Amino acid sequence: MRRPGSSRVRGSESDGSFSINRQPSTINRLLLPLAALTAYLILPALAVQFANIGLLREGSRRKRELALTFDDGPDPLTTPAVLDALRDVGARATFFVVAGRAEAHPQLIARMLAEGHEVATHAERHVHAWIRTPWGGFLDVVRAVRRVAKVTGQPVRYHRPPHGAYTLATVLGQRAAGVRGVHWSVEGQDWRASLTPQGLRDRLLLRAGPGSIVVLHDAGPGAVNTVPMLPGLLREWKARGYTFKTVSELEGGTPVDSAALRRRAFIAVDGVFDRLGRIQPTAGRADNLFRTGASAFPLTGVRLADGTPVPKGAPCAEFHVNNPLMVDLGINRPAIRQAQRDYRLVADDLLHRPDLRGAQYVFCLSAVSPLMAVMGFETYDLPPADARRLQFWAHVMRWGYTGAPRVAEPRLSILSRAAFLAQYGDRG
Repeated sequence: MRRPGSSRVRGSESDGSFSINRQPSTINRLLLPLAALTAYLILPALAVQFANIGLLREGSRRKRELALTFDDGPDPLTTPAVLDALRDVGARATFFVVAGRAEAHPQLIARMLAEGHEVATHAERHVHAWIRTPWGGFLDVVRAVRRVAKVTGQPVRYHRPPHGAYTLATVLGQRAAGVRGVHWSVEGQDWRASLTPQGLRDRLLLRAGPGSIVVLHDAGPGAVNTVPMLPGLLREWKARGYTFKTVSELEGGTPVDSAALRRRAFIAVDGVFDRLGRIQPTAGRADNLFRTGASAFPLTGVRLADGTPVPKGAPCAEFHVNNPLMVDLGINRPAIRQAQRDYRLVADDLLHRPDLRGAQYVFCLSAVSPLMAVMGFETYDLPPADARRLQFWAHVMRWGYTGAPRVAEPRLSILSRAAFLAQYGDRG
């Protein structure tokens, strides 16, 4: 019996004639469809949709700027309330509109433009790219851009596909239409049925920081949460010193490249480190300069300036620098001013976070000890073995965030709980 995929030999040895009829194996029959699927869907999804290569995803963290973006509109029932909230705080935003809705409500598009907002393209038909035909996915981008440009009377610069989903057809459609793809760094998930307006607000306050591109919805299910939540959120962000820019105005908003991917990878490493060490963003805010966790003091032989010994194992609050924010700020006056503000929040955590209430000292092991010294911390050299270990890791992290491996030698920066609270908070 011949197995499928084997070669069949015909003829006989007597006449010396043989012919071989080769049947394609199952694997060979699958190779071409698999290669086509990889080129059309898998590689674009991985490289563009998830890694965001070539897309705009976020800006610099140097300034307290946010780019608010709204998808799926315009809708005369909900979009006006979003525009009112933005107008009341002097905010500008970018609206990724559906072509048919833009044509049906040109007065809302005109208002967006008159109030300084940016109008970009979302789709002609709001359908996930993975379930469209290649030709349909390509034409959706091209036609949507053309139709929205006709409504606005000006060229469209940006496109965000429904659900942020990409295939090769989406990429080629953006190229053909002459638009840049825009993703996001913070997803509100306002469309989740389990989410409330308060839950959405808390989620955004925790995750958004300088340079974030935030995605919300001014129409559809997401608007149910976004519309009532937005005015209060904008006021709170403004009180924190944020300004609101369109995507094209956001400082440092450049397409994702290899350096940006490396930086995101190291942000993820920081995230794993924080989870393992139970380290939290100070005050629960991603835009804080520090992350804080409870720890036991790791060194021996340390004495404070007043002669007080710091015993090894003493309960402490150990703070870590928010690396991407510190890298973008640099050690300068803006960083010092933010550190002064954020240390007050560290003091508040010291008083109210259950895991930090017993901390006797506040310390940091880092290469930014000059900043800590300016902030009133006592600084000390580390034992050589600890200094070498921490400096190696500091080199690795510095390379990950900036591509430049050289950093200053790490040192210990420390204050007693009482001294820290005397300087930055209430005595306690």
